[in-house]
Amino acid sequence: MTVADERLARTGVARRLLIRPELGAVVGALVVFAFFASQSATFRSIEGVANWLDPASTLGIMAVAIALLMIGGEFDLSAGVLTGTTGLIVVVLATRYGFAVWTAMLVALAVALLVGFLNGLIVVRTSLPSFIVTLGTFLMLQGANLGVTKALTGTVQVGGLRKAEGYEGARALLAGTVPAGGADFRVAILWWLGVTALATWVLMRTRAGNWIFAVGGDDRAARAVGVPAERTKIALFMTTAAAAWLVGSILALRFTSVQANSGIGQEFVYIIAAVIGGCLLTGGYGSAIGAAIGAVIFGMADKGIVFAGWDADWFTFFLGAMLLLATLANRLVRRYAEEAKR
Repeated sequence: MTVADERLARTGVARRLLIRPELGAVVGALVVFAFFASQSATFRSIEGVANWLDPASTLGIMAVAIALLMIGGEFDLSAGVLTGTTGLIVVVLATRYGFAVWTAMLVALAVALLVGFLNGLIVVRTSLPSFIVTLGTFLMLQGANLGVTKALTGTVQVGGLRKAEGYEGARALLAGTVPAGGADFRVAILWWLGVTALATWVLMRTRAGNWIFAVGGDDRAARAVGVPAERTKIALFMTTAAAAWLVGSILALRFTSVQANSGIGQEFVYIIAAVIGGCLLTGGYGSAIGAAIGAVIFGMADKGIVFAGWDADWFTFFLGAMLLLATLANRLVRRYAEEAKR
C-alpha cells in the first residue's frame, strides 16, 4: 500500500534522528562540553555553566532569528551593527534628551522594525540578493552610528544610562540576574529560551512556518501555490531587526554605555551559529533549536578557552573550524534526508 503523504510514512527512530537538522549541533555541543570539562573544573561547575550561558544567550537570540531568515532563503549582514544602533538610540535618547528608558526603547524598536521592513521591501521588490542589500544597510548604519555619536559627544561612546528614569526596572527585566544553584544566571537566558521556543512553535506548528520553509526551498513554486512570499520575507527581516533591538537593549542596560562600533562583525557569528545548528546556506532547511545549540557551542568555546588558560586568539580558529565541519556535516545530512524520501 502506497502512503499518500510522506509525513504519514513510518520511519525508524534512528532515521528520524539522522535527518534532524540539529543533530550535528547536538553532537558538537556534547563533544565541546566534554573536551573543556576535562580541561577545567571551573568550566563544569555551576558557576562555569552560568558564565558560558551568558554570551550564548544574547548570541542565541540573534542566531535563532537569523536561522528563520536563512530557512526563508535570505541573509542579513546588518543584524550585528543594528544591535549597536538600537543600543545607541536607547542611551542617547535617555541621557541626552531626557526620555524614560522604556520610551527610548520603544523608539529604538520602531527604528529597528523600519530598517528590517526596508531591507525586506528592497529585496522583494528589486530581486537584488539580500547579501548586497543588507551589506549596504550595514555600511550606512556603521557610518551613522559613528557620525551621530561623534557629533553628540565628541567621542565614539555614549554612557550614563544608569541615571535615566526607568533604568532599574528595565535592567531587572532584561539585564538582571536570577540566583540558581549557588550561581547568578542572566535573565537574558530566559529571553533566549523563550525566543527559541516561540520560533520553534512558529516553524513546526503554524502556517507561517510552512510559508518560511516554502519560500526558502523554492520561491517560485511557493508563489505558484498561493504562499505570500513577499510578506513572509519582509516579516522575517523585521523579525531579525526586532531580535537585534532586544539584544541591543539588553547590552545597553547591562553596560550602561554603548560604543559606536558595537556589534560590527557579529553578523558573521550569528550566521555561523545558525549553520552549525543545521541551516543550509541555500535556504529551505534548518532549525531554531539547532541555532540555539550552535550558540551554546560558541558560549562554551568562548569561556572554555579562557578557563583552560589558552590564548583567546584561538577562539577565531575555533569559529572557522566549526563552520567548515558544520557545513560538511549539514551537506551529508541533507543528502541522506533527500535519499530517505525517495
